[in-house]
Amino acid sequence: MKDEAKKSHEMLGWSNDPVEVTDGTYFMSNISNVIAFETNDGLVLIDSGMSSGSRFNPAPDMASTLREFTDKPVHTAIYTHGHIDHIHGLKHFLKEDQSQPRVIAHENILDRFKRYERTVGLKEACSARQIGGTNEVTEEVFDEQTSYRTPDIPPDTLHEEGISIGVGEATFQIYHARGETNEHSWVYCPEREVICSSDLIINQAPNAGNPQKVQRYPKEWAMALKEMAAKDPRHLCPGHGSVFVDSPNEIQNVLLETAKYLDSIVEQTIDLLNDGAPPHVDIVQQVEPPETDAPWLEEKYDEAEFIVRNVIRMYSGWWSGRPSELKPSARDELATEITSLAGGPVEVAERALSLLDNEEFRLATHLVDYALEAAPENDRVQSAAITIYEARADFEDSLMATNLFLSAADYAADGRAFH
Repeated sequence: MKDEAKKSHEMLGWSNDPVEVTDGTYFMSNISNVIAFETNDGLVLIDSGMSSGSRFNPAPDMASTLREFTDKPVHTAIYTHGHIDHIHGLKHFLKEDQSQPRVIAHENILDRFKRYERTVGLKEACSARQIGGTNEVTEEVFDEQTSYRTPDIPPDTLHEEGISIGVGEATFQIYHARGETNEHSWVYCPEREVICSSDLIINQAPNAGNPQKVQRYPKEWAMALKEMAAKDPRHLCPGHGSVFVDSPNEIQNVLLETAKYLDSIVEQTIDLLNDGAPPHVDIVQQVEPPETDAPWLEEKYDEAEFIVRNVIRMYSGWWSGRPSELKPSARDELATEITSLAGGPVEVAERALSLLDNEEFRLATHLVDYALEAAPENDRVQSAAITIYEARADFEDSLMATNLFLSAADYAADGRAFH
């Protein structure tokens, strides 16, 4: 087994030096980004960073960094969405003697908090796989369990389709966009020509697929990016990754090429669905995203193949299109039958290993899945499964695929299939 899975903030470079974007506008970055606008009436914060136990607790450091720029109190905070790395750090940014700030968010954020509280076990397991590459929900990652509860300072001002506010001499136009979540907001400050895109831009391919998470909205995501581009901003502060300062032409490219990437995937997928609704896997393998060498579209975290599946889920049902999968048998029963036809689980596992020589990773993974499901406690099968899942992880580029395969290897080491 590998000693360390690829962790998102390390693999993705989601930590950057603080920047004064323009006069009185400050960018802090560690895992996620926080943007502070200094006004005559106090600070307006866009997001507040992550504060979850001892391991993922960058908000205090970002707050200290902000105080190197300004000592003004926080007047207003805007939560762009309810993901854990954006909403739990606000208390660290407040001055000791200041009054409670106004906190603005889209109204759907409250439903997200309720869902998180109802599904803590699910969220923990998914994060262990995706972030840790493991099957273990450890206290090192999840101590205090701040991740999946309502933040200490919840929103007190909710908007439905957007809202415009004035704080001091600055205006903040807040727009609703369904994208990575159904409660996403992005913010434009016209006086400073700054757009805060939240996770609609993360300096790599959009997180619009994500195999373990709820529905994402790539079509509306693309529309929001085009609306941002129409503002012709001079500065762009993304939800993750580096800030774009005084670079309007590059910002146009980032916004519009990302929109084109999403639009292409959506349109190809819908066209294939309209062409007789073939099995999902056939659609996934036929869609090809636009060719690009743009660094902001590298598939380091999510990837096009997963986005296609989200589009299918948006426009189609849960059935994969394979007749046997409409009302399938139990997986272990199916695996036992198939491996017996091939001489047994060990023989199937050995055949799967032989496929690695030609980098036939997809086929090898299918076969070893069956072997492990048929004989999860067999040492030779376990060893083959670990080897194949780890080899598959090494072959993958995106963090999600990498860590999900690593977590499958972890399950195999415990003598169980990935379920």
